[in-house]
Parts: sequence; C-alpha cells; structure tokens
Amino acid sequence: MAKEISIWIDADSCPTLVRNHVVKMGNRLNCKVYFVANKYIPCNQDGQFQMIICKEEKDSADNYIFDHVAASDLVITRDIVFAKRLIEKNICTINDRGRIFDKNNIKELLSTRDFDLQLANIGLVKHYNEGYDKKKFAAFANSFDKVIHNLLK
Repeated sequence: MAKEISIWIDADSCPTLVRNHVVKMGNRLNCKVYFVANKYIPCNQDGQFQMIICKEEKDSADNYIFDHVAASDLVITRDIVFAKRLIEKNICTINDRGRIFDKNNIKELLSTRDFDLQLANIGLVKHYNEGYDKKKFAAFANSFDKVIHNLLK
C-alpha cells in the first residue's frame, strides 16, 4: 500500500514555476496538493490542487498548515521561522530555492536571517527581491524530487 502524502505550499510568496511543478508532480505521484495563503493564488498547471484562503492575520496561513500537516507530508515555505516550527514537529520542509531545512541547519539559518534583519533595520543593507530564475528553479526541482521520493518510500 502506497503512503499518502500531502504537499503543503505556503503560497503567498511561492513562485509560479514552483506552484506549477508541484501540481504536475503531485498529480503524477498521486499526492494531494494544498496552496495556503491570505488570498487566491493562481496556478497555470492543469491538475488537482486545493486553494485554502486564510484570514488576513499575521501567520494565519502558517498556522493553518501547522495545524493540518501530517508527519508524512512535505511543506514548501520560504519562512525560516515557520520552517523551525515544522522541523520541531518533524515535518519535512524545503524552500522554493531547494534548501532542505533540518535540525542541523535551522539554527544557523535563523541566526543569519536575524543578523541580516538587524543590518537592514539600521540601514546598513537594503532588502531586495533577488528574483527567481531557472537556476533557482532547477535547485528546487532537484531537492523536491529527492525529498518526495524519500517520503514515498
């Protein structure tokens, strides 16, 4: 009997390439796919997915995922603080750039995030959106494939 795996996407900032790829692969592998966000997030890929729209409160999408995710599921999020919560619950978590979050790297990633935020708050660096290109997508697709197949074993 095959494992039932759901794929949860913290969809507010998730690139279209990632959303489309996950829907395509989720359908191919018979995994349920959920987009969770504070507003409707489109997907250009034909296939089955469910869009869950949460209240426009801070962390409402994160909290929804956290409350509904199962141990065998995969979560895709860029939010390092949320990833830490998921890792503490032993949930497999990756970001849209292929980073696999785990107990060995989450503290360092949080520390770097906090340091960068402090620098930005005092005006020493500017936060900017670095964009999403084919190289980042390829890294994501490779990590996603590796992780999802490990979960299906």
